[in-house]
Amino acid sequence: MIDEPPGRLDEGALRTLVPGVLAGLVRRGEDFDAAEDALQEALLEALRVWPEHPPRDPRAWLATVATRRLVDARRSEAARHRREEATYAEPRPAATEEGDDTLFLLFCCCHPDLAPASQVALTLRAVGGLTTREIADAFYVPEATMAQRISRAKRTLRGRRLDQPGDLAVVLRVLYLIYTAGHAGRVDLAGEAIRLARQLTLATEEPEARGLLALMLLNHARLPARLDPEGRIVTLDRQDRGLWDTREIAEGVRVLQSALAMQTEERRPGRYQVEAAIAALHDDAASAEETDWPQILAWYDDLVALTDDPVRRDPAAVLGRAVAIGHVLGAAAGLRETDRLREVLGERHRWHAVRGHLHELSGDLPAAATAYAEAARRATDVAERDHLVRRAARARAADRTQ
Repeated sequence: MIDEPPGRLDEGALRTLVPGVLAGLVRRGEDFDAAEDALQEALLEALRVWPEHPPRDPRAWLATVATRRLVDARRSEAARHRREEATYAEPRPAATEEGDDTLFLLFCCCHPDLAPASQVALTLRAVGGLTTREIADAFYVPEATMAQRISRAKRTLRGRRLDQPGDLAVVLRVLYLIYTAGHAGRVDLAGEAIRLARQLTLATEEPEARGLLALMLLNHARLPARLDPEGRIVTLDRQDRGLWDTREIAEGVRVLQSALAMQTEERRPGRYQVEAAIAALHDDAASAEETDWPQILAWYDDLVALTDDPVRRDPAAVLGRAVAIGHVLGAAAGLRETDRLREVLGERHRWHAVRGHLHELSGDLPAAATAYAEAARRATDVAERDHLVRRAARARAADRTQ
């Protein structure tokens, strides 16, 4: 129940009702596109009516009004039969938990027939309850472009059966895509991804869902320290750890531990759990010098073992492992590892950036400056390019003072 006095309406609380109502309509056999449109009309009606006449059961009210809109639409077409349950009687909410509704809708929005960009947009709209304008602002595209993307996605789903189990791995990938899109416009996409991941863990006991939530929390906790006052990137080893969100770190560690506790000989930790374990070790260090690099290297060994051809299919993992090797076995060992990766990854800016870090670790500042400069030349992200330029300049300046 939304406990708001007359004249006020908690739009945030209203938004939380959307996934459950939409899931109930789609489960009942309604077309996804038509159900979403009808629910949007019901939400507009709620904004008009509820401040003066709040309903006893907001979810049932929305389901009733949305159902009536669907009935009206079918009647206007005149060629459609009335469904037995399409009456003016107030329907009872579906006998599912909120987590089940969230999982069901996530599967719908992450349908394999949709492109990744469409999966992300439809998830934010249908499950996240964001407006088309908010989603467009978050991805720096015109509202009309995002509206077309969402419309195409819903047209793709038209006529598809949406009552079959989906692929949880796809859902997790889409949520991580939303998280890594970062923060832009009026929408905190990382925060939205964390919110959806929390709901997902209510709906499934799959350890990887918890692993993803833990990974997001452990990385998000460092957000306040990632940029300096001028908005420039600050690397992990130079961050002010006093700015890290210790409550978020503690929650991430608890979630990760609960996921790892589910592992057996047959079910080993998946990618998100392993990446979360690496993030937890970084977060646990009081300073960069106290980082437990041997454990991190062990987790990286597990991470690259998850992929048949990690050099080509997971370059970030093999480059991270090269850094860990450099800290555990010495910079020379790390550089030898990057030499092994040169043929496949030598054109990537991050390969050169890792080489710069390892040369800097070894004390070879001229080589570090050269590698950082080459990485900057190849970088496409402006903020990252500027950061690499500064690292190259810093290495040159330190070399001159020696």
